[in-house]
This record gives sequence, C-alpha cells and structure tokens, in this order.
Amino acid sequence: MAGQATVVGAAGFVGARLAARLQADGWSVWAPAKGDPALFERDLGTVFYCAGLTADYDRRPFDTVEAHASLVSELIRADRFERLVYCSSTRLYDGQRKDVAHEAEPLVFDPADPRRVYDLSKALGENLTLTRTGGRGAVARLSNVYDWADGAPGFLSEWLIRARTTRDLVLESSPNIARDYIHLDDTVEALIALGDRGQGIYNVAAGRLSTNADIARVFERAGWWVRFTGDASPLPPPNASAERLAGLGVVARPVEDVVAAYLEGLPA
Repeated sequence: MAGQATVVGAAGFVGARLAARLQADGWSVWAPAKGDPALFERDLGTVFYCAGLTADYDRRPFDTVEAHASLVSELIRADRFERLVYCSSTRLYDGQRKDVAHEAEPLVFDPADPRRVYDLSKALGENLTLTRTGGRGAVARLSNVYDWADGAPGFLSEWLIRARTTRDLVLESSPNIARDYIHLDDTVEALIALGDRGQGIYNVAAGRLSTNADIARVFERAGWWVRFTGDASPLPPPNASAERLAGLGVVARPVEDVVAAYLEGLPA
C-alpha cells in the first residue's frame, strides 16, 4: 500500500532503483542527502535503510561502522518512523560451515579478523533494527544483486554490461566460483514486501547457487564466446534459504533465465 517512504542511501545502486519504483507505485518518497539533520526531525513513514559500504569497507572501516550501525542507531533513537527495513547481507553467513543457511540460525564471527568489520557492523545494525524498534523493524539480507544499467557494481553486472559491446569475453575469474544471484528488480520487489508486512529477518536471495560456468553456458548458447583467466575452486558459500521470502509471495527469477532474456534483447 502506498504511503510515505524515506529511502536512506537513495543515491546508491539498490536505493536509487527502490526510490524510483516507490514513486512509480504512488508513494511519497523522501531521499535525504547524506548528513541531512531532518532525518531525525521529520516524520519518515516507512524507512528503507539502503546506506552502506561494500567494495571499500576494509579501506574505510570507520565509515563502514558509521553507515552500517551508528547512523541507523541515531535514526532509531529519534523514533520518527512507522516501519524500518534494514538492508544487510548474506555475507554474514560466510563463517558458517554448512550447505544451507536459514535466518534463525546464530551467526559466527571472528572479531580478531580486521576484514570482519563489514559483517560485525551489519550484525549490529540488524540487532538494533530487530530489538529496539518495538516490533516495527525487518531485516533484508541481500545476496549478490546484479543489473546491466551503466555503473551497476559487481562481477556479473560488469559481465553483462561488457556483453553489449563485444561477443568475445575474457573474464578475470574462475568458472568454478558459485554465488546466489538476484536481479535488482526482484530485490526491490522483496524490499517493498518487507516494508508492507515483513517481520524479522529475510534472505533476499534466489535460494540457489550458480557457478560462473553455469552462466557462461547461457552466453555461449546465445552466441557469445567466454573464457576465464583463473581456475580456482573455492568452497562455495552457504546457500541462503529463500523459504521465508517466498512466504511473502516473492520468488526471485533464476539468474540463467534473466541473463538469457537479456542477451536475446541485445542487437546481433
């Protein structure tokens, strides 16, 4: 149901698409600039918290903590919202040694590892959202979100963008690397559903792992030539269960189907 929405991080990859979709659906959307004090002073309606650092979190650890935990802490303390949807990540499962990861299972972190600042700060943001909002918070653990718009981040996004200009693709990766991919539009659909009726934690994921080789076969069937420069075979990450998300009526499209349709629409 449309209403008042505030998108924190609306200049980012997920936040920009979410804000555009909400506006198209008839929501009154406010996208505060970074540092705007009105975030703690005005009525916010449903807040979609999409702010965060991904690629450069290790180089900017203090900014990472600010974006993932400190700012949302201040927002919750000001208490000017009706609901809060906090964007986290399925990367929080990386410390688990199991095939499938469910939302209710405890997380495992090594606080002595400096690269865990991303996971630990996201986990703190999750905790505040779940325990300090009086039951008005929901957490979206996003898997690997992709798109083909110019500037879309991530390995698969860059792969898809390059496919517009060449059919000979040499990729600096291994065919054996597996990830759970979810398209940006499916991600936005899930976030809106969480804002409407979500309670607790949800994996915003397809619920299945696809290797680079799986996706490369889709390209090859469509007439592209794909070669990888590496051959590493790392252990796959835990597969994030998407059962809770399906309970909200949101089922992400398989990445192979989305990629096939995209390639079919490109000029020969």
